[in-house]
Amino acid sequence: MTRVFETESHDTATRYTAANVIDEEIHHDHVFSFRELARIDEALTMSSRETGLRFTLYIGDLGTPTRARAEELHAYSGGDTTEAVLIAVSPGQRVVEVVTGAAAARRLPDRACALAVLSMTTSFAGGDLVGGIVNGLRQLADQAGRPVRTA
Repeated sequence: MTRVFETESHDTATRYTAANVIDEEIHHDHVFSFRELARIDEALTMSSRETGLRFTLYIGDLGTPTRARAEELHAYSGGDTTEAVLIAVSPGQRVVEVVTGAAAARRLPDRACALAVLSMTTSFAGGDLVGGIVNGLRQLADQAGRPVRTA
């Protein structure tokens, strides 16, 4: 069995829906400041630490089809992908994909992922890429909760 088959597919892709967003508002060549990178890193670290799941982030072009590329990135993210969550953001394509491994999917149902994506895209439409990512990670971590401890 390959890692791709360990991934449960979640159809949480969405396109930015705000009609008043113009391409220039989303900077395709945006370079993050140190402070922005620190916020993203802290959000990824805290989400992973609090849930026991491994959260990863990809920002960049996903090509076509976006879902297949996101699943491929998830499969090659290293470690145990069953407990991994990938958030793939393609600002130029106006797409967000959330891919969860099989174990992570039990704690993050499609509806929770879709709500986090909706929250992220709302922030993105307002020009806040970093804030959207940080808030989306917090929402996903809150939904996943703490890992179940077996004695």
